[in-house]
Amino acid sequence: MKRNPASEDSTAAFEQTLAQIGDGHYVLRLYLTGHTNRSLKAVQAVKALCEQYLKGRYDLEVVDLCDQPERAQAAQIIAAPTLVKELPPPLRRLIGDLTNTDRVLIALDLKPRKN
Repeated sequence: MKRNPASEDSTAAFEQTLAQIGDGHYVLRLYLTGHTNRSLKAVQAVKALCEQYLKGRYDLEVVDLCDQPERAQAAQIIAAPTLVKELPPPLRRLIGDLTNTDRVLIALDLKPRKN
């Protein structure tokens, strides 16, 4: 029986994803447009929030759509800044002002919503 390296890679990736879900690991992607004041504030706010509430339990990828415009279409991004929470489920998208800590915490399911 032949080994299929692609199958082994996808199995390993799937198992890693399951492990991350189980340990409360967050996978976040922040989409920005250039090095504007708004983009820099969004990066600072999200990094500070992650370090305070998710230290050691998150991966954050910052995507500059000016450098990689094809990623906007692939991820269905219509405005920036947009923060996408990929893991843990459910998938969430937060568009606009990311300096409002309560709003971001609620979107990331780190703080209960007010009724």
